[in-house]
Amino acid sequence: MDNAGWHAQRRADKDSFRYFSRRHRGSDGQYVPEVVVGPLPNGQISTALPEYTPRPSNISSSATHSKRLAEMPPAERAMAQRIPQMSPLLQFMVGPLLRYDTIDMNGVWHGAALIVTADAGSNYDPVPVLTYQWDPEEPRRVPNSPTSSTFSKYELSPHPADPHATPLLAWEDVAKTGTDEKGRPKACTGTIDQTQRVVGQEIYVYSGRGGGTFTFWRFPIRIQLGANELCIKYSINGGIQLSFYVPALRQNMRWATHSCNGFSAGVNPDDYRGPGFKSGYDPMWVDLLQKHSQEPFHVLVGGGDQLYCDSITREPEMQDWVHAQNGPSKLACPLTPEIAECIDRFYFNHYCTSFRHGAFARANSSIPMLNMCANQWWRLEIDGFGSYPDELQSSPIFQAIGARGYYFYLLFQCFINPYIDGLDDRPGHHPFKSLILGIQGPFVGLPSHSFLAPLGPNVHILMLDCRAERKKDRVCSDAQYKKVHDHIKQLPSSVEHLIVQIGIPIAYPRLVFLETALDSKLNPLIALGRNRFLGLGGLVNKFNAEAELLDDLNDHWTAKTHKKERNFFIQELQGIAKMKRLRITFLSGDVHCAAVGVFKTYTGGRGSVEVSPSGDFRYMINIVTSAIVNTPPPAAVIAMVSTLATKVHKTLHYAQTDETMIPLFTHDPNGTVRVKNKYIMGRRNWCAVQWDSRTGEVIFDLRVEKEKGVGTSVGYEVRVPPPQWAPGP
Repeated sequence: MDNAGWHAQRRADKDSFRYFSRRHRGSDGQYVPEVVVGPLPNGQISTALPEYTPRPSNISSSATHSKRLAEMPPAERAMAQRIPQMSPLLQFMVGPLLRYDTIDMNGVWHGAALIVTADAGSNYDPVPVLTYQWDPEEPRRVPNSPTSSTFSKYELSPHPADPHATPLLAWEDVAKTGTDEKGRPKACTGTIDQTQRVVGQEIYVYSGRGGGTFTFWRFPIRIQLGANELCIKYSINGGIQLSFYVPALRQNMRWATHSCNGFSAGVNPDDYRGPGFKSGYDPMWVDLLQKHSQEPFHVLVGGGDQLYCDSITREPEMQDWVHAQNGPSKLACPLTPEIAECIDRFYFNHYCTSFRHGAFARANSSIPMLNMCANQWWRLEIDGFGSYPDELQSSPIFQAIGARGYYFYLLFQCFINPYIDGLDDRPGHHPFKSLILGIQGPFVGLPSHSFLAPLGPNVHILMLDCRAERKKDRVCSDAQYKKVHDHIKQLPSSVEHLIVQIGIPIAYPRLVFLETALDSKLNPLIALGRNRFLGLGGLVNKFNAEAELLDDLNDHWTAKTHKKERNFFIQELQGIAKMKRLRITFLSGDVHCAAVGVFKTYTGGRGSVEVSPSGDFRYMINIVTSAIVNTPPPAAVIAMVSTLATKVHKTLHYAQTDETMIPLFTHDPNGTVRVKNKYIMGRRNWCAVQWDSRTGEVIFDLRVEKEKGVGTSVGYEVRVPPPQWAPGP
């Protein structure tokens, strides 16, 4: 399912061998890297990359805004379009990135910003400062109201990630307050305006051979929530002003979730690039940002695969290991200093490139992130560090890739350096209050990092780390389950919904027959693939000559090796749901489809009366949303999985639990009735989520790409009822 396709894999394989034959060393005796990312031009932030040409649908609103500017006095007109310059100057590699942590008992919102700067081009006297401000009594503007501008901050003309686009300065701000000497809208003049300045904390310095040094700066952000939803405006060293939103004190958040933010090896991104876009990466991200401009999201939940790292196999230092002829040869390859340096260089450059690119960069700087660890830090055309044999994963190079990938994930996506922040998650002992540490992972050298965070008084989310502790026969340790469950049991009684983000679907059609066939030593195609006969080498992976899709299937909760643990996990959550009167909903991605699975009480078969979902503590929806960027599976695979989706599974009948899929997709995005395949939607997608204050339901709006590459979506709504049973054993 998570495969770019047979032909794409063959192209990637051929390209890899071509590169292997032409790698070379430079004049310093070191291999020439595949990619080295330089800093952005002086004074620019990572969202400063122009990505789009104007699109006709936006011309009228852009023209209206330009006309308004033309009506201003000359001095104000020039000031409104001036690009703010940082002082002291910083040279950005990536950022600013935003992260949400928690809301404490006193109603204080906790989060952070992160930037990475090139030391050679930056002035740290004084060290970087983040300034953020808000007006507690300023009501949020209602989109399309008579008093608000018709211009959207995230319109595509000009591209929203370009700070040279003067429309980033909202017309209302300029008209109401004017601009300061640096061209920024002046702060609100009310006596209650809040302004805070935070000095950057140096949490890591990356030193590349011959490439200088680069500093990670973290800025903690604390905001006292109040009666109104707040727009927080922020800047670094007085540079361009950006903004994000936080909820009112007793408001349940609006949030968006996504996964699979990249293309598999061999896929041409231009195949998914519609008119007006310069990259196939951006259409669905622009769709998300347009929804954000209409009704701002408070959190951006990353459900896994935020980064695809297939290309680490193209680094020159890795070629002898990648192309070793057999398993024993790979196991014997030593981790040389050259390879260790190459692994760090790859992750640093790859993160900087990906997280400052296009519309995704704009989202990272305007919606605070909450990320889970899934597969993104280790992907070699297939999913799954943790799903190969333990012997292979314990080999020196494999273990270094896992350990350094996990470390850079914590740095870039969680703003955590475990060697500075420590490994103590007791209250007051760690900078991030939502953290739940597990045991040390067998292949990453660090404990798992899960997060339990409030999304309002009635909704919490658990970002379960399903990767750090993973082995081929284990997803999470017993110790991690116990610790996470203890934290859930301590949730306030006001919490009615718990969203459990697990990366890979837990209620999804089985592919047991395929797993059995690929695992069989008698499968003739796999035998031919191991010997590269008839061009079938792409059927097996480069690392242990097993079937290419087998580790992907081994990764799934429904795999034979994980079935017992899966059933235990579900039953444990059912017990907590009943005891706490807590509606539990699973959220996952990975499979490049949109789908909805469901667990519910099994009532004994034909003629029995089903339990109402609202009163059924076993009723647990599994929202599957992926991919926001990557390609959907082939049509034949979609058809096969959809056929399997009609089956009601009896695996948990001993625990009075049915498992099936919901036929949500009765129509295509263009409105055409679907006669078949109502269970699986094989198009790119993301999901918008909010709490309905009238009914107490959580609404999951699966946003499915209307047409490939056009940047617009159609919604498919799923409503999850609040719990309506008496708590107790």
